[in-house]
Amino acid sequence: MCSHHSHHHHNHNSTENISVAFFLNLFFSIIEFIGGIYTNSLAITSDAIHDLGDSISLGLAWYFQKMSNKKPTKKYTYGFKRFSLLGAIINSIILLIGSIFIIINAIPRIINPEASDAKGMMWFAILGIIVNGAAVLKLRKGSTINERVVSLHMLEDVLGWVAVLITSIVMQFWNLPFLDPLLSLLIAAFILYNVFKNGNESIRIILQGTPKKISIDNIKAKVLTFDEIKDIHDCHLWTMDGQYNILTMHLVVEEKMDWQKVNELKKAIKTMLHDDFNLEHVTLETEVFNEDCAYINCV
Repeated sequence: MCSHHSHHHHNHNSTENISVAFFLNLFFSIIEFIGGIYTNSLAITSDAIHDLGDSISLGLAWYFQKMSNKKPTKKYTYGFKRFSLLGAIINSIILLIGSIFIIINAIPRIINPEASDAKGMMWFAILGIIVNGAAVLKLRKGSTINERVVSLHMLEDVLGWVAVLITSIVMQFWNLPFLDPLLSLLIAAFILYNVFKNGNESIRIILQGTPKKISIDNIKAKVLTFDEIKDIHDCHLWTMDGQYNILTMHLVVEEKMDWQKVNELKKAIKTMLHDDFNLEHVTLETEVFNEDCAYINCV
């Protein structure tokens, strides 16, 4: 019961964290567009496009995170936890499109550089570090994949603004206008790298791959330490959203075990699996030693 309450409280915090990041990002995106036009800086304008994309995807993430807190229904018997993952995927797609847009606009500016207001860039960079830094601090303790993707976006922005700050200071002392579009390309490359990295994890979850930090071999080894368990059949492990993990398993036991002992054994194994492997939903079925496994594809 305590575990369920803790999980619900965590989901509530996740929703609140994402909503704070959404409003911070949306407000600052508007400021950035004004700043990018005012300073004639492609780096700031590019980051504004990036942040606007973030704002749209953050809004979606906020909506999907709220939806993921709903209780299971007849249509969605596992609940709505995977809806938060859908938000993370849409988020990554928007960032991918935004990064390509930045690259297309940055290359001509490197070939034919245009002067930028370096001092104006510097002040916007300081403001950017403060605003995006506040969002990172709000999200850094999050453990859902949605929060990690959103936190990564905010951290990218902080690092991007640090780079803009350094570049703007350099440009105040030396006439190097190509640094501004070059910085845009570097920011875009960094974003693309992380989009593919996080997209990989999201696809793994959708395809019902095993959770990254849990080994199915370690689970089997631990279950087989129970003397009553002679073998394991039909073992399947997957995750709903990168956090809520599910396991089904057939336990082969001796014929002489009565239902009460089997029930006690199942309870002990479920407790162990929850405590040692963070498995939230475990389904165990028992078979006698000489019984054929009912499934052909037994892992």
